[in-house]
Amino acid sequence: MFTGIVEELGRVVSVEPGEDSAVLRVRGPLVTSDATHGASIAVNGVCLTVVEHDAESFSVDVMAETLRRSSLGTLTAGDPVNLERAMAASSRFGGHIVQGHVDGTATITAREPGDRWEVVTFTLPQALARYVVEKGSITVDGVSLTVSAVTDDTFSVSLIPTTLDLTTLGHKGVGATVNLEVDVLAKYVERLMSAGAQA
Repeated sequence: MFTGIVEELGRVVSVEPGEDSAVLRVRGPLVTSDATHGASIAVNGVCLTVVEHDAESFSVDVMAETLRRSSLGTLTAGDPVNLERAMAASSRFGGHIVQGHVDGTATITAREPGDRWEVVTFTLPQALARYVVEKGSITVDGVSLTVSAVTDDTFSVSLIPTTLDLTTLGHKGVGATVNLEVDVLAKYVERLMSAGAQA
């Protein structure tokens, strides 16, 4: 489990594509400082398992399902990525409940700069629209954000200077693809309500 508070802006060292999988090597000295084999690290919001590591970098296997549902298949050496270690039980819960299970992808459609902040608008996949509400939580490329506006097919977030400086969202332009994870609590509520209606 994660919180959506990015710990480090890492960088892809290498991508080794397989027939229907890939091995990513990512540089992230902070997140590897206490890494162990089998540890979970979120890369752009995708929970991945460490299979090798040293003091500066780590490797993960990415299966076909993850490549299909996320933007990880488009990564190349040198690309920046948002990194977060799995949450420790004793830690403060700074963001919201993030599983690292990407629900789909979206595209940046607009960036509107303010004085020291920026409003970024994304496409909203129809299959996920019912889970996205104004002032609700959403995870974009592993970053826990509050929805500032929503329409039938778009949603917007307001990014503070820290988010602009310390995550990939400060550097991605219009047309870029991002990973989305909707609030898992909304999905559980929907499932429970559906079960209640059938009883």
